[in-house]
Amino acid sequence: MSIKETGSTEMSGDPTIDLAIRPARHPWRWVAVAFVALLAAMTVHTFFTNPRFEWSVVGQYFTSDTILLGVRRTLELTAIAMVMGVVLGVMLAVMRLSPNPVLSGSSWLFVWFFRGSPLLVQLLLWYNLSALFPNISLGIPFFGPDFVQLDANALITPYIAAILGLGLNEAAYSAEIIRAGIISIDHGQTEAAQSIGMSRWRLLRRVVLPQAMRVIIPPLGNDTINMLKMSALVSIIAVPELLFAAQTIYTRTFETIPLLMVAVIWYLIIVSVLSVIQYYIERHYARGSSRNLPATPWQSIGSFLGLLRARPLAASEKRRPS
Repeated sequence: MSIKETGSTEMSGDPTIDLAIRPARHPWRWVAVAFVALLAAMTVHTFFTNPRFEWSVVGQYFTSDTILLGVRRTLELTAIAMVMGVVLGVMLAVMRLSPNPVLSGSSWLFVWFFRGSPLLVQLLLWYNLSALFPNISLGIPFFGPDFVQLDANALITPYIAAILGLGLNEAAYSAEIIRAGIISIDHGQTEAAQSIGMSRWRLLRRVVLPQAMRVIIPPLGNDTINMLKMSALVSIIAVPELLFAAQTIYTRTFETIPLLMVAVIWYLIIVSVLSVIQYYIERHYARGSSRNLPATPWQSIGSFLGLLRARPLAASEKRRPS
């Protein structure tokens, strides 16, 4: 800010100095704003003037039964894989932090394998599990007999293979996220809870995890959004999710770009909803650590509109009292 004096105590004898406060000029900011606005205008112009996007075809198929079935299947896969991944992730994180070397080592091996191999390879392995194990049996190990014997082809359907591939892969990443949240809690709180006789399970549930959620939620929300997009990989094993539904239509109609735009728009809508949900969950768990909670989107819009309607202060109101 630059300050210009409009009066002087030596000249007027008045102890009050009238100051005109003017903001510093930032011309390059306006250049950057103009450049971004130009790019945005060019992008919007391209989307609405290029006839090859075929927006009429996009509108025709946007709510078709095949696409809506694919959206529902995508949401199912994302929800089931995330629940499976978080539950296993909590168990793996606790095992990793256990003083028992067998539990800690087993957790480390699980994370190492599922985080180290590509998700697409894991999906293909689960889909082709019958090539390794034609029959899956349950019984006494090594010596038998087998009490239950199932055909692997009938048991591991493409949908089950997709859930196993997505869920176990997510468990490896969730385990590291949850472990980071647990070790971020001050050890003194754990000692204080143990000193009053809390069990390890109750300590984890009532003291550690509620505080660790502030660290866990942001990366876990990012993982949820990533899982939604990674579910498109299951189209390789013929699971009818959103991308597979779009492919099914455009292989018949040869309208590739419009159908891909349908899939993109649906993904963006779902991701936007998930982002809003994540925001409110983060705000909920910030209550104990912040006196002033961040404003909700509606509150931010209301504050912005209130600023636009506010009357600017007069120069005499801006002066500091003597």
